[in-house]
Amino acid sequence: MATPLKKLLGQTAIYGLSSIIGRFLNYLLTPLYTSKLVFQPEQFGIITEMYAYVAFLVVMLTYGMETAFFRYYSQSEKDKKTVFSTALWSLVISSFGFIVLVSVFAQPIANFLGYPNHSEYISWFGIIVGLDALVAIPLAKLRAENKSIKFAWVNIASIVVNIGLNLFFLAYCMPKFKSGEINWLIDTFYDPNTGVGYVFIANLIASIVKFALMLPDILKAQIRINPEIWKKMMRYAFPLLIAGLAGIVNETLDRALLKWMLWTDLGELATMTQLGIYGACYKLSIVITLCIQAYRYAAEPFFFDQQKSGEAPNTYARMLHLFFAFVMTVFLTVTLFIDIFKYFIPNEAYWVGLDIVPVLLLANVFLGVYYNLSAWYKLTDKTYYGSYIAIGGALVTIGLNILLIPTLGFRGSAWATLACYFSMAAVSYILGQRFMPIPYNLPKLFGYFSLPIIFYYLNLYSAFESLVTSWILKLLMISAYVSMIIYFEFYFHKKTSNAD
Repeated sequence: MATPLKKLLGQTAIYGLSSIIGRFLNYLLTPLYTSKLVFQPEQFGIITEMYAYVAFLVVMLTYGMETAFFRYYSQSEKDKKTVFSTALWSLVISSFGFIVLVSVFAQPIANFLGYPNHSEYISWFGIIVGLDALVAIPLAKLRAENKSIKFAWVNIASIVVNIGLNLFFLAYCMPKFKSGEINWLIDTFYDPNTGVGYVFIANLIASIVKFALMLPDILKAQIRINPEIWKKMMRYAFPLLIAGLAGIVNETLDRALLKWMLWTDLGELATMTQLGIYGACYKLSIVITLCIQAYRYAAEPFFFDQQKSGEAPNTYARMLHLFFAFVMTVFLTVTLFIDIFKYFIPNEAYWVGLDIVPVLLLANVFLGVYYNLSAWYKLTDKTYYGSYIAIGGALVTIGLNILLIPTLGFRGSAWATLACYFSMAAVSYILGQRFMPIPYNLPKLFGYFSLPIIFYYLNLYSAFESLVTSWILKLLMISAYVSMIIYFEFYFHKKTSNAD
């Protein structure tokens, strides 16, 4: 394998400590949240809804500055400190302004969202979102300087705090309180009326810890915003902000639409139950999203580093081939063994939604493909095309959710998500080949896609009395697929490369 790809894989592995392994540990809180002793579907629906808003706000508050920072930091030789301070203090000002505004208007916002007795949720999330946006540039600087070890431990420390506090409040205090056992820890720190609020409190403290760990890096920066550099960065970033907002509509609007479209007909309890079921089953598809997250942390600066290389187009193509093969392997594994993976959600009340898991897995596969294909408009400074694509995807999301939710409920949202990400990937490919042609091997990619789908349907319509026989067949399917990937991506690729 070429040296640049080895470097990418090495960086991805290290970033994976904080994004895959770290977030996977956070992801493992789902069985706790969805257990019968903690939150019922309607309560988990509150968590699902609130974090949908958080995702939107984080994108809005970082306003594309992270990618703009990479762009100008990698190009600058003499002004790296100025680029860093300009991006950093821009976010510091906007983030603290946001925190103040949300704190002042917490009660009206809570009333609007239907939580009039919990305005504290709004204040907490204002601080969470503000601090997470503020540390984005210091963390991006670590990535730009290949300081992946520090990046990893900062994020892991925050995640460990979040997990530890969740376990303390929900796995220790809650069951002991319900069983009538009270001690000084529970009496001091636990209030049963807080309920799902403890999930938010844990996140708040974890965000404060991450900010504290990055504070020395922030204080080392010049207290300066260069107006000319800031204008250039904002011109570059603005289309990315529009694309990011449209993208987050694609990722999270379905939660809000489910609530607002079903509330009148079904009532609060049934609506929040559907939202909770959808959110829990969505978690089973996020295993692919975790892979995408780690890959993006390493791939984004890598795209810019390789831009001047004569082998860049071939490298970018190979990256997509390997990435697609990997995530389709994940899709095949989860769908074939869904009867095992479903126990990740221990409460059977959520299992009614398991049929959407394959749909959402495929949706996230195409989301990952889109992230790979989107390199062309970032590298050619045509970021406005990213806005157009994302807006088109948002229109697909909105239109199909409005069309399908009244009849299909959360299943309509799942199919809308798949349609959105597939259309975005397709459009990005067509435009990318016009402005920056990359030699993707479409027949190979189609084969990587088709075989797992065939295996999925073979398994779906096969019935075996013996569990052992069923497992052996599933493992043979996975082995056959992985063997095909190894052959084409390593043996056959090396053979054809040597021939060239």
